[in-house]
Amino acid sequence: MQLVIRRYRPSDKDTVRSLFSVGIQEHIQPCFNNAISSPLYIAITLALCVAGYLLGSVLGAVVLPGAWLGLIYCCCHEVYSGYVRNKLKTDMQDIPGNYLSRPDDCYWVAEAEVEGIAQIVGMVAVVGKQSGDERYGELFRMIIAPTCRRLGLGVRLTQTVIDFCKERGFSAVVLETSSTQQAAVALYKKLGFSLVLNHTNAPVPSWMLMLARITVLIMKKKL
Repeated sequence: MQLVIRRYRPSDKDTVRSLFSVGIQEHIQPCFNNAISSPLYIAITLALCVAGYLLGSVLGAVVLPGAWLGLIYCCCHEVYSGYVRNKLKTDMQDIPGNYLSRPDDCYWVAEAEVEGIAQIVGMVAVVGKQSGDERYGELFRMIIAPTCRRLGLGVRLTQTVIDFCKERGFSAVVLETSSTQQAAVALYKKLGFSLVLNHTNAPVPSWMLMLARITVLIMKKKL
C-alpha cells in the first residue's frame, strides 16, 4: 500500500472529522475492559453478587453487579464520547483556522490508494507554543485507521511532526495521551518520548475518570 502524507485541505473536513470520531471512541471498550479486569473491580463485582444473593434474591445477585458494571461502562463512554463532542464543536470545526493559520502550526493527513481510490487513513497535527523562553510543538490528533495499523504509519506521522518542529527551531515536542492507549504510549517511547507528568484533569467530572481508571499522560521529546 502506497502512503502519502500531505497537508490538510478543506475538502478533507468530513472524512477527517469522521475518522477522528471513530478513532477516539474505539478506546471506550478497551478502557472498560481494563477497568473491570482490575483486582479491585473484580472484588467489588463479586461482593455485589454475594450481597444481592444474601438479600434473598437471585435477581439481586445479577442486578447489583450489573448496575455497577453499567456505571463503569457509562463513565468510560462519556470520557471518550464527550471528548469527541467537545472537539467537533471547537477546533475540529475549523481546522484551517486552528491549525493552518500560523507558520508554527500544521495539520497533515495520510492518504492511501485503496482499490484505485484515494482515501484518508490517518492524521496528525502540531501547534507551536511558548513557555517562558522555550518554544515547543504540541502534537495533537494522532489517529490511524484500523486497516492501516502495524504498517509504520504511526512512526511516519510522528516523525513528520518531529521534523517540522526541528525546522521551526523548537526545543521539544510535547503530547498528551491516556493510560488506556498502550499502543500509542509504546510508539512514543520507541521514538524517544518520555513521561514527564500524569494527571486527571479533563473536561469531564473527576469521579468519571477515577471510576474509568483513566490517567492523562504528558510525554515529551527533547530535540
